[in-house]
Amino acid sequence: MAVYRFRVTFEDFDDTYRDIDIRSTQSFLQFHNTIQEAIGFDNSKPASFYMSNDNWKKGQEITFAKESGGAAAVLMSESRLCDYIADPHQKIYYMFDAPSQWNFFIELIRITGEDPSKKYPAVTRVNGEAPKQYLVIEPPKGIADPEFADDDLPVDAEEGEEQILDSGEEEDQDDTESVGFGEAVDEEEYDNIEERSEENSERDEF
Repeated sequence: MAVYRFRVTFEDFDDTYRDIDIRSTQSFLQFHNTIQEAIGFDNSKPASFYMSNDNWKKGQEITFAKESGGAAAVLMSESRLCDYIADPHQKIYYMFDAPSQWNFFIELIRITGEDPSKKYPAVTRVNGEAPKQYLVIEPPKGIADPEFADDDLPVDAEEGEEQILDSGEEEDQDDTESVGFGEAVDEEEYDNIEERSEENSERDEF
């Protein structure tokens, strides 16, 4: 039985590809699942293969589910590879999760006989690290969640104003006490000065 070796390349990442060996009688659904596993995607999104010419013009569509394909599309699960491979260098355009624009170029690069010791489909070569399927954006560190920023800010501001007012009142009280204490000291000093003056006058008389 013939075994096809396909090279699956990311359209936007020319240096990232996977070589996959698959029996000619296996289905496009098995091919689809192997591609997804090879690139680390979760294959939860709609996908379609398009049989293409040398210029990558899309022809017959082979889709994962009828509702996600065109009117003339056939199902992956019901389609064998050998029924659609017409060229020893057959090209296939593969689209996964169309809104996210994950597109791939698939080219038949070799046809060999089956090795009874191997299990098919099989990934025979990995080149380059596949991009992440989902882009995760984390907020910069030190910035509060905008949902709570408006609620927290007025509370902090009010607390800050209360602290400032309390601090000012304490300072005013301290100033008053210090002034009062200063006046008491001045009166005592004044009495002492008078006593010393009287003593000096008595000495002068003697």
